[in-house]
Amino acid sequence: MGKTIHSPQHQKLRELLVAARRKAGLTQHEVAERLGRPQSFVAKVEGGERRLDVIEFVALARVLGADPVKLLRKLIAET
Repeated sequence: MGKTIHSPQHQKLRELLVAARRKAGLTQHEVAERLGRPQSFVAKVEGGERRLDVIEFVALARVLGADPVKLLRKLIAET
């Protein structure tokens, strides 16, 4: 398996995360503050410059008020 950061699946994951953030009515800055990370972290994740590990994904989903399992199920169903 090659690098997945530019794959259609990774693009879909980013789209799901951005949609969840917008649904929560949060800015990248607000998400970053809640995560204790710089805003650039969120921008790089959403922009496809950085991958998340599973622990970061779960933390991000929770900050967004989203169920990480449901997000993964949606990703699997749509890719």
